[in-house]
Amino acid sequence: MNKPILFGYGLTTKAIAKKLGGGCTFFDDNCKETYVDENNNTINPSSLFNPDESELEVTTPSLPPKHPLIQKAKNLLSEYDYFLGNEKLAMSNEQPKMEAAQSNANNHYSFERQKPFTIWISGTNGKTTTTQMLTHLLEKRGAVSGGNIGTPLADLDVQAPIWVLETSSFTLHHTHTASPDIYLLLPITPDHLDWHGTPQAYEADKLKPLLTMKEGELALVPKGLNLPKTNAYVVEYDSNNFLCDYFNLDASKLNYKGAFLQDALLSLAITKVLFDETDYTLLNTFKRDAHRQEEFYDAKGRLWINDSKATNLDATIQAVKAYANRHIHLIIGGDDKGVDLAPLFKEMRGLNLTLYTIGANNDKLLTLAKTYQIDAVASKNIETAIVKIDKVLTNEQVALLSPAAASFDQFNSYKHRGETFINLVKNL
Repeated sequence: MNKPILFGYGLTTKAIAKKLGGGCTFFDDNCKETYVDENNNTINPSSLFNPDESELEVTTPSLPPKHPLIQKAKNLLSEYDYFLGNEKLAMSNEQPKMEAAQSNANNHYSFERQKPFTIWISGTNGKTTTTQMLTHLLEKRGAVSGGNIGTPLADLDVQAPIWVLETSSFTLHHTHTASPDIYLLLPITPDHLDWHGTPQAYEADKLKPLLTMKEGELALVPKGLNLPKTNAYVVEYDSNNFLCDYFNLDASKLNYKGAFLQDALLSLAITKVLFDETDYTLLNTFKRDAHRQEEFYDAKGRLWINDSKATNLDATIQAVKAYANRHIHLIIGGDDKGVDLAPLFKEMRGLNLTLYTIGANNDKLLTLAKTYQIDAVASKNIETAIVKIDKVLTNEQVALLSPAAASFDQFNSYKHRGETFINLVKNL
């Protein structure tokens, strides 16, 4: 059988090629000259793609809508469409094109399609933690997790009865026919605007699964969004109290606070819907990933928090709220991807804190701090920020790395940023 053309030589598309037995054709921006890899895949420069010679294309999620490959493609599917797409077609002016592409996908599969029950989890902040929490609760029922969390759909066990999928806005933009059995959307704030273009487009992509969901399927979404017409059963939430009242949950039985408490309540809401089950004890045994409000103490017994995974303003808002009862020495800055940071500064204006600005948006942050009359110390890099904080930090205060920005301006990843922070503090 013919195999799809794969856009981008990355984790998602390599996994698809492996599942198909190799011998696939890729087009990738980083390729300068055509070559064949160890699995007999042919990797070509993106410029060589000819849409007239392609019956089906599957893209890596990260390619933006204006990318030449996306613009040229005539039969484009996302990873989700390729593995999970079915007769539930997007109700849009692209339907004929998407229907043709899905038909091609059905004719090109060289592996057995067995669709598990799928729960998609998206949002601006907290989707990884919520995906992990829910998988922790459902593991005894055979659930596995994947998607944006690190395991491509091609590598997931097709025999597993439940797939819990962390789902990015990039994937949702490229997905037209697949849809979840349950969709859980965490609170959203404008993000990735350099990719989506506008806050409205970002919100629309986050709500896109509602377009193809069936009657009786649950969509649990934040209140106040511009919901599209949908056949799904939509529950709009606006607070932890609402979640507790609506799903009969008891927040006092959970060992979480701040944003993590809401992640926990949302996870329990899904298990309550599916199995009428609320296992507080099991959920309290869940251990968060590193770099998410990770507390540790220096040699002088002072509290430092590594929240390097806070790559957007909402994550940082939640972090400063969690420690609002102390004076916060906040390290902030990096690549903010063009997002308006004013909402973050409005939240911080009433708190007892000092900013230490680093990264590519250092000057922008200093200007905002002046506008909102927030004490700020120009640091430019994390090493300088830590040295300055070390001179003034007391045991009653807290030092918090919560950058509200991506890390690639000065680090290899948010993990590299967090590890650098921890090592510098330990060596004070």
